Amino acid sequence: MAFSFQRTALGCAVWGLCAPFALWVPAHAETALASPNPSPITTASPELVITGNPLGREQSGQSLSQMSGRELRERDQGTLGETLNGLPGVSSTYFGPQSSRPVIRGLDGDRIRLLSNGVAASDASALSYDHAVTTDVLSLDRVEVLRGPAALLYGASAVGGVVNLIDNRIPRERVDGVQGQARVQAASGNQERSSAALLEAGQGDWAVHADAFDRRTGDVAVPIELPCSRPGAAVLARRICNSAGQASGGALGVSHFGERSRLGLSVASYRNDYGTVADDQVTIGMRSKRYAFDGEWARPLAGWRSAKLRLGHSDYQHSEFNAGQPETRFANQASDLRLEARHEKLGPWEGVVGVQLESGRFSAQGEEAFAPSSRNRSQAVFVHEEWLTGWGLWSLGARVEQVSVTSLGNPDVDRFETGERRFAPKSLATGLTYRLGGGWQWQGNAAYSERAPKDYELFANGPHVATAAYERGSSALGLEQSRSLDLGLNWAEGPNRLGLTAFGNQFDHYIGLLATGDTQGGLPVQRYDAVRARFQGLELTGNWRVLQRPTWGAGTLDLQGRADTVQATNLSTGEPLPRIAPVRLGASLHYAQGPWSARLGFEHAAAQTRVPQGSVPTAAYTLWNLGFNYRQSLARGQLNWFARIDNLTDQLAWSATSILTSTAPGKSPLPGRSGKVGVQWQF
Repeated sequence: MAFSFQRTALGCAVWGLCAPFALWVPAHAETALASPNPSPITTASPELVITGNPLGREQSGQSLSQMSGRELRERDQGTLGETLNGLPGVSSTYFGPQSSRPVIRGLDGDRIRLLSNGVAASDASALSYDHAVTTDVLSLDRVEVLRGPAALLYGASAVGGVVNLIDNRIPRERVDGVQGQARVQAASGNQERSSAALLEAGQGDWAVHADAFDRRTGDVAVPIELPCSRPGAAVLARRICNSAGQASGGALGVSHFGERSRLGLSVASYRNDYGTVADDQVTIGMRSKRYAFDGEWARPLAGWRSAKLRLGHSDYQHSEFNAGQPETRFANQASDLRLEARHEKLGPWEGVVGVQLESGRFSAQGEEAFAPSSRNRSQAVFVHEEWLTGWGLWSLGARVEQVSVTSLGNPDVDRFETGERRFAPKSLATGLTYRLGGGWQWQGNAAYSERAPKDYELFANGPHVATAAYERGSSALGLEQSRSLDLGLNWAEGPNRLGLTAFGNQFDHYIGLLATGDTQGGLPVQRYDAVRARFQGLELTGNWRVLQRPTWGAGTLDLQGRADTVQATNLSTGEPLPRIAPVRLGASLHYAQGPWSARLGFEHAAAQTRVPQGSVPTAAYTLWNLGFNYRQSLARGQLNWFARIDNLTDQLAWSATSILTSTAPGKSPLPGRSGKVGVQWQF
């Protein structure tokens, strides 16, 4: 990793914070840890939500959700976006069944920060809707979604939110002996055949991890007949043409636990070969390798309670093939270093300070490359402080960055502008949580944030198949500025809970891809420009224990409900912004008794008619789902059997947040009825 920050004022501040650790850690990683009163490293429970909660408190005033265990297994839809779709405030870009990124409160792309165990998960998924995320749900232990101002702790680009993908590829706690799990599953709608396995072993201070997965799917079944021009395929079929794929990967990791330290390394690989549904003959071959280091020290220096150092390096590339012939190749090499240290109490305040360094080199080669090769660097310092009182919690946070974006052009074409732009975004956030009594709690969070434009927003200039447009950047763009506020009211009593959140986000300079009215090469020209914009909405969640009777053998029946809505407006023109989810409602009944559990529920999306000129409205739909689980104890471990049916009524539905719906209606509806069965063995 190479970071050029020594000559900047911020670089001096970064080095000032890093230097003590850089000099101290190699010499004292073991010997200095043996103090007369050691404070052993404690590891987080696998079920503890940690994103946006750097002090590890049991409760947080932030808007966050987590998905793990049985719920993650049940909701697995193959892509990250579709798996999380339906959580409060979360929808999906849905570019067919192979490529889908989360949308949080109407914001997508680089405004959503994807993390892998707390550091940047670098790929090219934010660049284009047809680029898949380089993580399969089969390899994850937990997913955490953080919405609102607290997400700025992880970068100014996280103005929309953070999705943290958590695995145990670097073991987080000691392992005594051997443990693991294996899983197989199959589905009818996309002809899925998947398997995954992991093995962990440890003795004394060492723990190792190994995992592998494989997912194979065919073209997705839908309720209507669709045209297909792929060679050898029928002219009309009740499947989405060119939607099949095959993904596989695995990882090796190791951790060493000292008396007051934990150090770990991992290497992971991922490959995905899939069809892109925008064109019946275009396929993508994706390859990625990721290297990670995770270190944690207790009491590293006087005045400091703990320190964490995380590093990640990703080597990503994919090639796009048309009828089997390679056309365009994308590559991205990116590194991320994050150091944060928790200090002792300063008066009533507890908190963390840290530095984050990122460096990336992106390249696009081929006649159809719509963005140039580029080099991107950022350096940041951040602080997060909390004051815990008898009545609640007050938090403050700040982040200062220096960002450079350099266009290197393209050796195959000469249409790209070259040059460098520098930015210095700043972000501030504050939050207040107040306990009202009787299980009620009020929370409020506010932030001001600045985001540097991305390389493609500055320098794009070419035809983009995924958006069916000719895209142009604007090298004169400045910082994207926004002010955000969310207010929440929560209640909990035993298994019963209720949460209501209202949010608003006002942009002085919202960088959007907007129509110009011109055409080039037969494609409509769209340009990245800054406009004033406003996002606002509501999120509601709840759980009510309907029945719990001893005569049922401790059986329980819960009613879960959720609803959300968001409105997004281009204040410069008065038009709605495109690809915004409509009002959504959902409810489900969950019954559990002993080793059995069952779920029946629905997801309803209202019609989305609030669209800008040129976009296509979507009709309302309701999707019913049914699921069963059975837990079976064995002499060695436990079997978890699961089955579910999605879209029970085979309802025809279109996603309002998909670029395919707004630019190529009729191309890719949501999947039709599909059954899935599987079993997971844990030992």
